[in-house]
Amino acid sequence: MFYREYPPHPALAAHVDCVWAARAPVAASTHRVLPDNCVDILWQDGGHAGFAVGMMSRSIVVASAQPVRTLAVRFKPGAAGPFLVAPLHALTDQRADIDLLWGRSDADRLADALWTGDLPDRAQLAVIERQLIARLRAADAVSTGAALVRRALRALDASDGALRIEELATQLGVSRQHMAARFREQVGLSPKLYARICRFRRATAALKTSPAPDWAQLALDCGYFDQSHLIHDFQEFAGSAPETFHFSNRPG
Repeated sequence: MFYREYPPHPALAAHVDCVWAARAPVAASTHRVLPDNCVDILWQDGGHAGFAVGMMSRSIVVASAQPVRTLAVRFKPGAAGPFLVAPLHALTDQRADIDLLWGRSDADRLADALWTGDLPDRAQLAVIERQLIARLRAADAVSTGAALVRRALRALDASDGALRIEELATQLGVSRQHMAARFREQVGLSPKLYARICRFRRATAALKTSPAPDWAQLALDCGYFDQSHLIHDFQEFAGSAPETFHFSNRPG
């Protein structure tokens, strides 16, 4: 499978992690997509208007029965709200057609612009970016609680998910319940689940450089209580034990 990421337009840099393009092989294939604390919008050739993939609380297996080209945008955690007219928790572990979120006329015009002609990947992604910039400019100002959620995200990311949620709420000067409600609305997951996925991602990153580690030490280094805690999260988020974990490309 071909897969390539590109940095976003500077006007989108605060909201978008990357734009990306992918091509599935001719032969039928499957690949596993892991939770990564991000929301994506994907467009695929064949006349589809596009669809949003919400935050994931577990891995999914994606099957390709025929060749398919994909163009997509990946939002930073908590940053997709201005582009999607829905609370983010409503999209968790779901996909929603973009015409339901943007309106059919806007969705169809964008799909026509993407798949009419033979533009290279980066030029097609620029078409998507122009639509996103227009939607960002038309969006309301900062949503209620957005600053609080940004602070929570920065703290959890900086600790790789090791920061206790009770301690985080105390640092922010709010109740745990208030923080969790705002977080779910604007991020799509609870703070606790987001932190667990941060730890899982740290562990999978460590395996790229050390594929046969001391598992007990790896668990401690990544913020787990013990090795069994690490194993539990791998089974839940990757569908495998750490020892049999295999990396795969991101496209959904």
